[in-house]
Amino acid sequence: MASLLSLNIGRIIPTDHATPGETGIDKRPVPGPVAVSAPGPKGTGGSGLAGDGIRDLRHHGGDDQAVYAYAAEDLDAWAAELGRELRPGMFGENLTTLGVDVTGALIGERWRVGPQVVLEVTTARIPCRTFAGWMGESRWVRRFTERGVPGAYLRVIVPGEIRAGDGIEVVHRPDHDVTVGIAFRALTTERDLLPTLLAARALHPEAVAQAALGEPITLDGP
Repeated sequence: MASLLSLNIGRIIPTDHATPGETGIDKRPVPGPVAVSAPGPKGTGGSGLAGDGIRDLRHHGGDDQAVYAYAAEDLDAWAAELGRELRPGMFGENLTTLGVDVTGALIGERWRVGPQVVLEVTTARIPCRTFAGWMGESRWVRRFTERGVPGAYLRVIVPGEIRAGDGIEVVHRPDHDVTVGIAFRALTTERDLLPTLLAARALHPEAVAQAALGEPITLDGP
């Protein structure tokens, strides 16, 4: 059964890499329960998880990027490649999932997490300089992009509380074939795929705009 291996939230901390400032990327596991709700429009709304800090509201957070999920299996594969431990939350994810094909999830797919909360997949995570600085790995943005397992952003459809160990059930799959993986490739390296994204009605509005223009987008900033 698919489940929530770890529930992760973070406080805002100073960055200690080449780009000075503050970041909320350092997510740490918590037992829960944690309240989940739609945070409001991007630019003013932050995380969908209570107590989770987001510093750059211009590029992060908001209703269409309320929650970020990454698969434990993909995190483990990166750990093996990098030769270092990658704890849950290390990629800045709120949900470290177990038994969920996050890259293969359809845009608009809905997950019930625990008994109450329903989340909807909106797009793929695009790597940024803050992520690269946090990881401290050579050519990290390029390597992450080439691997093509970006994790997924989700919006909150039904609010409630979740905790580590909750089950995850796919309760709706839309009638198209636009996956998180396809969206990521279209928005980064394969521009010819952009028009295909328009079949996904639940797609992040910024990605919809870029698909219509035929040009890639950087949802997470430069």
